[in-house]
Amino acid sequence: MRLVLASNNAKKLTELQALFEPVGLTLVKQGDLGISESEEPHRTFVENALVKARHAAKASGGPAISDDSGLCVDALGGMPGVISAHFADVEAAARSLPREELRARQDAANNALLLQRMQGVADRRARFVSALVAVRSADDPEPLIAFGRWNGEILTALRGEGGFGYDPLMFIPGLDKTVAELTAEVKNRHSHRAIAAAQMLAFMREVWHLG
Repeated sequence: MRLVLASNNAKKLTELQALFEPVGLTLVKQGDLGISESEEPHRTFVENALVKARHAAKASGGPAISDDSGLCVDALGGMPGVISAHFADVEAAARSLPREELRARQDAANNALLLQRMQGVADRRARFVSALVAVRSADDPEPLIAFGRWNGEILTALRGEGGFGYDPLMFIPGLDKTVAELTAEVKNRHSHRAIAAAQMLAFMREVWHLG
């Protein structure tokens, strides 16, 4: 079964594709089908994920799945939250860069701003959050909604070369590493997306009769 992924993030596609292999799903980025990105007008991950999934389903005429995810920091009142991907401003000139180069530039700016906001803050607790929403069609009255949280602490400096986004700043005490220091296999066993994907797989088997 093919699902349109309401995202153009190649690294997110790779993570989710590995997580959904057990039920034989093939994910296709919406951009590969010429589908534009949806607005994300809401203040919660679940609402934005639902909007994006319905948009991709309507444009593709088939089932779609969306992940709206981000970082919530206790000392910042849950920020950056739903604006995690665009927490910091990047210079106007950078917006003409190829997508992955722009994403890397944005990630660097986001991490720099987070470090600035957390300077001198004692409470470093934070969590990665993922809301996964899958729909069979744009008008599906029964969207599947899964939610995952991955608890950690914000470091005072970047560590690790892997992953993307805030991974180099997110330290997982139980693994004694930042997310950027984990292998893809370990990350896919423990992450917020892995937790949400496990729930989603159970829903897909029960409701969509997959696998």
